[in-house]
Amino acid sequence: MTGTTFVVVGLGNPGPDYSGNRHNVGQMVLDELAARMGATFKKHKTPNQVAEGRLVPGGPKLVLAKPGSFMNTSGGPVSAVLGFYSVPPTDLILVHDELDLPFDTVRLKGNGGHGGHNGIRDVIKATNTNEFARVRVGIGRPPGRQDPADYVLRDFSAAEKKLLPNLLADAADAVEAIVTDGLLAAQQRFHAPA
Repeated sequence: MTGTTFVVVGLGNPGPDYSGNRHNVGQMVLDELAARMGATFKKHKTPNQVAEGRLVPGGPKLVLAKPGSFMNTSGGPVSAVLGFYSVPPTDLILVHDELDLPFDTVRLKGNGGHGGHNGIRDVIKATNTNEFARVRVGIGRPPGRQDPADYVLRDFSAAEKKLLPNLLADAADAVEAIVTDGLLAAQQRFHAPA
């Protein structure tokens, strides 16, 4: 396994104004993974902030990447970091917010369409494939008639913030499970009824 490298990308928007937004939950998960590895994000030759490390000694190398572009143009930075490390898209794990899942839910997906998520749409376009793993972090639907585009650019509610550390830990556990056990085994674990 030591020769294996996975690129784990947390989708979101750059800068402190967006850091607490629901749309940035993918990058929050990467912060959790970096903390587990004792790694620090640094500027990189590609348009990403990157942290590298291993979850366990001798385990696969993880390249954690936060695109330096806005969500809707994530594809270029993702493609660039894959190329820099010579990692095929099949070893890409994309961590992103998911409106169609209730808050505090994590689901895993192996391929498929973008489901209306513009960040995923751009990654599929830039990598020319949809064959990569996704860790879908549920943020729920907006209340009432609130515009989804407005909802994802708001910070989590006070009630959600209390549960957020558990959600981020669950999503980080899902990434670890994909890396160590493979997508199918990880799906069986995370999709099993509680």
